[in-house]
Amino acid sequence: MTDRVLTLMRHGPMGVVLRVTTMAVAAVGVAWIHRAHDPGVLCPLRAVTGIPCPLCGGTTVFIELGSGRPVHALLANPVALVGAAGLAVAPLARDRWWALSPRTRAWVLGLALVGSELWQLARLGLLRI
Repeated sequence: MTDRVLTLMRHGPMGVVLRVTTMAVAAVGVAWIHRAHDPGVLCPLRAVTGIPCPLCGGTTVFIELGSGRPVHALLANPVALVGAAGLAVAPLARDRWWALSPRTRAWVLGLALVGSELWQLARLGLLRI
């Protein structure tokens, strides 16, 4: 049974439905746990240096989505939100991504990380634009 579900999650529209359902359940669960216990800053880099990493805000994205606040999720980290959406639709677009040259994929991911880091620095007031 588990093998069948894992195979379905890798292919076609059913994979998208299963991924979105899993992500939604996880987001609601994280939001529910967060209401009961807020652990504070989870990013080790930010906790030690005060400087956020490009993935900072990723947990907040899921907490906000699970709490029904999509605008707050978008403001926490737009790149993480787009990345999560990309993972959700990956069964439909997998061939397109791998059809790109390795160099193009590296540029896309690199630009996403740089953009995310700049967003986090601006969001936390460490970069004045």
